[in-house]
Amino acid sequence: MEVQIEKKGVKKYGIIIAIVLIVIAGIIYYEWKNFESYKPVVIGSPAPDFELKDLTKKPVKLSDYKGKVIFLNFWATWCKPCKEEMPSMELLYKAMKGKDFEMIAVSIDRDIAKVEPFIKDLKLSFPVLLDFMGKADRRYKLTGVPETYIIDQNGVIVEKILGPRDWTRPESLQTILELLKKGQGK
Repeated sequence: MEVQIEKKGVKKYGIIIAIVLIVIAGIIYYEWKNFESYKPVVIGSPAPDFELKDLTKKPVKLSDYKGKVIFLNFWATWCKPCKEEMPSMELLYKAMKGKDFEMIAVSIDRDIAKVEPFIKDLKLSFPVLLDFMGKADRRYKLTGVPETYIIDQNGVIVEKILGPRDWTRPESLQTILELLKKGQGK
């Protein structure tokens, strides 16, 4: 009788071990297949494309703006430094309007109901996209907010800025102005 109980126990643990090994193998396979997604987003690399919805629920793709200099900013309503840099972003947006320039502000807020009042309160007119599911956040491997990328006309990242910046200062505008000047020469 003891032998039968022992065999059942061994069989039971064998099945559990087999299931655990299958799960581990599946995780390793998944991670290996997605290894490309772990490459860091660096200056000189193509800007990862994404599609998000704007405040009117219209889908917008980053690649729709290829051929323009893109100012891509990740932010959140709860982020004080983000709120502090927004007025200078608005001034930059208004100054560059009509040029081959596009500003895209991506909110990483999970509570999208807070985004629209925030935008209205600060009287912001630049496009805002909603990333409440974290799609673009994961593609860019954000380390925090605000985080800004300057992307050239070919869709290549030329500058990455961690933290807030006064976008009205000449040193903040230098890369954008150089890219716009290069674009006019073509």
